[in-house]
Amino acid sequence: MDVQRDSMDVDVLIVGGGPAGLATAIHLTNLIEQARESGELKGPAASDEFMLAVVEKSAEFGDHMLSGAVIDPKGLDELIPDWKEKDLPLAAKVNDDAMFYLTKGGRIKVPFLPPAMQNHGYHIVSLQQLVRWMGNQAEELGVMAFTGTAGAQPIFEDGCCKGVITDDKGIDKEGKQKSNFEAGMELRSKITVLAEGPRGHLTKQIVSELKLDKGKNPQSYVTGVKELWEIPKGRIKAGTMYHTLGFPLNMKTYGGGWIYAMSDELLSIGLVTALNAGDSRNDPHGNFQSYKMHPWIKSLLQGGKMTKYGAKTISEGGYFAMPQLYHDGLLLVGESAGFLDSMRLKGIHLGIKSGIMAAQTIFDALNREDYSANSLSAYDERFQRSWAKNELWKVRNFHQPYEHGLIFGGMNTGAQLVTGGRGFSDRIQAKPDHESMKTFSAMPEAKKPIERKFDGELTFDKLSDVYASSTNHEEHQPSHLKIADLSICEDRCKREYGNPCQYFCPAQVYEMVEGDDKELHLQLSPSNCVHCKTCDIADPYGIITWVAPEGGGGPQYSGL
Repeated sequence: MDVQRDSMDVDVLIVGGGPAGLATAIHLTNLIEQARESGELKGPAASDEFMLAVVEKSAEFGDHMLSGAVIDPKGLDELIPDWKEKDLPLAAKVNDDAMFYLTKGGRIKVPFLPPAMQNHGYHIVSLQQLVRWMGNQAEELGVMAFTGTAGAQPIFEDGCCKGVITDDKGIDKEGKQKSNFEAGMELRSKITVLAEGPRGHLTKQIVSELKLDKGKNPQSYVTGVKELWEIPKGRIKAGTMYHTLGFPLNMKTYGGGWIYAMSDELLSIGLVTALNAGDSRNDPHGNFQSYKMHPWIKSLLQGGKMTKYGAKTISEGGYFAMPQLYHDGLLLVGESAGFLDSMRLKGIHLGIKSGIMAAQTIFDALNREDYSANSLSAYDERFQRSWAKNELWKVRNFHQPYEHGLIFGGMNTGAQLVTGGRGFSDRIQAKPDHESMKTFSAMPEAKKPIERKFDGELTFDKLSDVYASSTNHEEHQPSHLKIADLSICEDRCKREYGNPCQYFCPAQVYEMVEGDDKELHLQLSPSNCVHCKTCDIADPYGIITWVAPEGGGGPQYSGL
């Protein structure tokens, strides 16, 4: 479809309005203002026409943000030193920090928490509220925000990134223009910053095409499923922070749960499940519902009310899975670049730090008017000298060994604690998550479906949880879940794996329904999608590609 597009020139374009993208915008704006006041500003930033823009696919900053979350303030202290005086929404301060191993009916307290896992004095936060606050800070500084706008395609000229084309609006399911059609525009920039979070579709495309992951480990992911619960007062004290291992996950599946008391009556609870499990029935949502049936968890929640739901993938591959961070006209920040400490279960502070380092690099490049890879490589040099590198280096081999089960993974973690992060090897290799899934011939027991029952009070089916995520999409648009070869789903995948998409998707986007021919056929419900990207990662054939739907659609993670 040949579309006439308007073009708009900006100096710096940030794709993604999460902690890393907004930190880039805030710090760059502050650097420019400081240089202007001192009379040292030069290059494009010295012009009154200088423009810094953030493109964010959610309707408002924060709507698609989900995390536990307990924040290490190190990044925020560096970005906005007086943040405590700026009305940042905070929940309780952590005052009780523990880890438990869960059996089917009991729990065992882990006697020793490594210093890196200790969170006493940190604040429990809603990532949605934190990012909404950061977005307000950025806009007050004059950053131009294009919310409800998705980056759809990158613009490359002579190998250099020159910006993105934003999403077309008003396209029907057949790809035809509706009466309200609005063409996306070309946003052209000197420097583009990818801040899409885990498995961003532009990042995935660009990293692959430019081979920015050459010589790197493949990224590894877990899917986190979370609910907010209002509970009767007196069951848990505000500021309580518990992590769990074990039940309901087996010894071959990496993952764990969290219980954070945001107040005496509001609980953040969730479970992460690795996407490299061998069992084709691996179901992050189902695992989480089973988690809540544990007697201890049940005692906390029973009689309460679930108010919000969400799901999100988390990049856990670590230092050796980080792609090259720069290219001509291009930088990668936050989880787009793998800035996440998988041992500490934290990435917000690292994402903010990556944005600060990117902003410093962009500022220098603007002054020199040099946007080449050679100029922007200073970003990686800054990273290698930073506390962020030191933190990630200490957990560089944390996640990979869990491919081989919890016992081997746990032994390696113990070895890491006394070897400065090395563990059993200088660099432990990994394989793409989807390659770990076993066929029925290799794992015959996976042929038997896992039957789950939901009571609608403590446990919920996927559709009920999707409703609690406030997910909403324009129904009459092309599917944003692109399946390269549907015949594989209908035949080969059915025979070899039993169509695992119906299990691993936490939003019931993929269903196998009986047709008139009495055979099971794949039915897609893209409007259910909570933008977690699990399908793009876990599909054993790699034929599902998640792309951004019409901007403004998706979940609305209020308070998550």
